[in-house]
Formats: sequence, structure tokens, C-alpha cells
Amino acid sequence: MFDIIGKRNWFFAFSLAITIPGLIFLMMGPVTGGKAGLQFAIDFTGGTVWSIKFKDASITPEQVKSVFAANAMEASVATIGNGFLEIRTREATLAGAQPTPTAPPTVAPSVTASPKASASAGASASVAPSASASAAPSPSGSPAPSASAGPSASPVASAAPTPSPTPVIGAVLPSTGKLGDVRRALEAKFGPIAEQESLSSVGAVVSSDLITQALILILVGAIGILLWITYRFRDFKMGVCALVALLHDILVVVGIFAILGTLIGMQIDSLFVTAMLTVIGFSVHDTIVVFDRVRENRSRHAGESFEAIVNHSILQTFGRSITTSLTVVITLLALLLFAGEAIGTFVLALLLGIISGTYSSIFNASPLLVVWHNREARQRQRELELSARSGRRAAS
Repeated sequence: MFDIIGKRNWFFAFSLAITIPGLIFLMMGPVTGGKAGLQFAIDFTGGTVWSIKFKDASITPEQVKSVFAANAMEASVATIGNGFLEIRTREATLAGAQPTPTAPPTVAPSVTASPKASASAGASASVAPSASASAAPSPSGSPAPSASAGPSASPVASAAPTPSPTPVIGAVLPSTGKLGDVRRALEAKFGPIAEQESLSSVGAVVSSDLITQALILILVGAIGILLWITYRFRDFKMGVCALVALLHDILVVVGIFAILGTLIGMQIDSLFVTAMLTVIGFSVHDTIVVFDRVRENRSRHAGESFEAIVNHSILQTFGRSITTSLTVVITLLALLLFAGEAIGTFVLALLLGIISGTYSSIFNASPLLVVWHNREARQRQRELELSARSGRRAAS
């Protein structure tokens, strides 16, 4: 029989080896002003994401980035597939483009000649500015010549037509603000934009509210889990050990994303919060399965030590935990490989969290419960010994 509890210190050391590098990269974020550590998407920071494709497919992200730099704007540009370039900037003032309203047609006022003016005009007609206007008849019965029949064209008819913009597939391209200026600079340098896939902006107020709500959700979820497990098993130690395992899973996932954000610029968005809440629920599920078997075995194997009971419980539920997690991992791997980049961050966070949650439920939560139980047992033993010594001294 494999002694998992007896090798608990090795498992604790492995967990520390995973979490400590992530914690170091997390602390690098405030020190470096956000250049290292977690990289937040515009959902948290506020800003604009713009996905476009030029007619010239040879345009590189570096060339587009140089145009933004020339316009005193810092942006990150990456190719996201099918020739699209995804441009991210933290300038929250870059509002999304609105369709340019069509100007209403200008109606030229029609000039109507009075009878007196028509009579004195003779052969010369009073020309109306509108091409469709005609002169009123004179009192003598001889009609005045129509303004449209004259050789000179009206000002409205002679105006040159306004050139129409290049048609773009997708949403209307930005035309105002800083983003409109950059769009014109891009088209002047690289040619017309063929297609716009998306254009979204998030303000600083929305992003700060999202951060606050995310922290509240995780905190309320953790407290609720602690209270429920404590009530269900009538053991506060089990609730705290489950919560420590959850903290381990959160640190593992967030730490790995801090490392990836530093090395390859991977960003986290609002879906990351959803993934973390899902990971918390899945990790607690495995922990509860083990703890429930511990509760059953304590009554069945009353004469055995607590370490042996917990070890039996882990081995009895080991196959179930691994099988359940493996089916989910296979599904997430398929999504990560074939679902595209739109949910890539979400799927990766789920994948890391479920693997970490399975590990922590088996190799962290239950061994930590044993450590706490043994410490309390030793403390009670010392108290009994001190009480016995005090009794013997009093008797003597």
C-alpha cells in the first residue's frame, strides 16, 4: 500500500516549488510598473482593442506599431489569424467609432418673381437658385423664360460629387478622435483597410468596477465554502484545509499566468474570473469526496491511527478523482487546440486549475488535515502530562 501521508513533506515541497516562482513574478508587477507579472486586458485596465485587415497582406505588426508610436500612442500589435492584426492600446479615451451621420439635403430657397418685376424684366428672366424653379408669368401674358432653360447651370447642379469612402466589410471604421487620426495615418501609409473584425473600448470606471466585483466574488465564494464544509462535517479543520487547498490552486494558476505574461505577454480578461470560480468549485468537489470518506472510515476503523485512516480514504477515492479529472482535461485539451484564441485564456486557466485542484485535494488538503490533527493530539498529550505532574506534586 502506497503511503501518501507518510510522504506528505515531499508533496508540500513540490507545491512550494510550483507556487514560489509564481509569487515572485506576481510581486514583480508592482515593482516594474506592470511591465512584468500579470498582464491585464482592457477589461481590467480600460482601453481599446481594434482588429483590422489591410488589403496589403504583407503589413507586419511592427509597421503598424510604428505608426501608433509616430502618433504618440503606445500600442501592442499581434497577428491573430486570417490576416487580421489585433491592436491593443490602454488609451481609454479612444472611443469606438460611430457611424458618420448622413447630412440632410440642402434645399435652396426658391425665388418667385413678383408681377411688377416680371413686367419690367422683358426678355431677361429672373433666375432662381434652384434648377427646378421657374419664373412666374407676367401680366402681359407673355411667359418669362424658365431658369432651367438658360445656358448657365445652377450652383447646386455644378457642384462636384463628394468621393465615397472605400467600402469596408464589418463595422464602420473610426473617423473621429485619436483613433480616427491613426486610422487615416495607417491608410495613408499602408493603403486601405479591407476589413474590420471588431472595435471595442472599455472605460476606466467600468474596469475598476470589474476588478472590485471579481475580488468580491472570489472572497464570498471562499467564505461560503469554508462555512459549508465546517457545517457539513462538523469540523472546522476540514473547512480550513479545503480553503488552503483552494488558495494553493489560485496561486498556481495566477502565478503561471504572471510568468506567461512576463515572458510572452499573455493577458487575462473577464473570462479569467469565471475560470477561477469554476476551478474553485471543482477543487472543492474532489476535497469533499476525500473528506467524506475520511468521516466514514473514522467510524469503521476506530482502532487505527488517524494517519492510516486518511491514507486509506485517499487510496479508496484516488481512482475516482483521477478518472473524473482526466475526462475534463481531455475535453479542455481539445478546446485549447482547436477552439481558437477567443477562449484560449479561459480554457488554459481551467486546464491548469483542474490539474492543480486534483493534486491539492489528494496531496495537500488531506495531509494538511493530518498535520493539524497530530499537532492538536500532541498538544493535548502535553497538557495531560502537565496536569499529571501537577497532581503528583500536589499529592506529595
